[in-house]
Amino acid sequence: MPRVLLIEDDAAVRDGVTLALRRRGHEVAAAASGEEGLDVLPGFRPDIVLLDLMLPGKDGFEVCRLIRAERQLPIIMLTARGDDLDVVLGLEAGADDYIVKPARGEVLEARIRAVLRRTALPAEGTPAAAEPGPAPVETYGELAIDRAGLVVGKGGQDLALAPSEMKLLLFLSATPGQVFSRQQLLEQVWEHSYHGDARLVDACVMRLRTKIEDTPRSPRYVQTVRGFGYRFGPL
Repeated sequence: MPRVLLIEDDAAVRDGVTLALRRRGHEVAAAASGEEGLDVLPGFRPDIVLLDLMLPGKDGFEVCRLIRAERQLPIIMLTARGDDLDVVLGLEAGADDYIVKPARGEVLEARIRAVLRRTALPAEGTPAAAEPGPAPVETYGELAIDRAGLVVGKGGQDLALAPSEMKLLLFLSATPGQVFSRQQLLEQVWEHSYHGDARLVDACVMRLRTKIEDTPRSPRYVQTVRGFGYRFGPL
């Protein structure tokens, strides 16, 4: 079962989430502050982080950015409201998804599994499964995509992509030139079968562009088709 690092300052929420996840077989490390969570993270080596946004001291936005600077772990942010600026800022800081509190144990479990399925990245310290033979590296301009190795490079340098950024790029680049609506991307990449939050897609595209594009405001790779959605190329 996935190892979960929970960073939440509200003791009642922290205890409730911890109990719900442990009942479902997860190993959980719980931290009451951002500083404590950052201290626990290297030794615990979680598969996913549940991160409250409104933390004392280092808030969830700063903690998310600090984790992203060092590791590409899946991060789900916990927020008291799903329709405010905090969600946008959290996604822009690097979170892969969000859950509105309070959430039932089955909702937490389903979202954790969905995020881990779609990221499809090996846990830290775990080698990727061996492939029967070397797969060709796809080249698009200066961008090189190794699907088997889950490695993306530009100009000969590997890029550190968050799990959701990697999955989105792999999905779009599989069919260059094909346009996908935000709802299609939510269903295919985020596995949100309901009418999900388009902010997940827009924030992920924005973060991805800052890493792969020479000029994010004039993207060459991940392009916007106004009124429809996004596509990869054509170059």
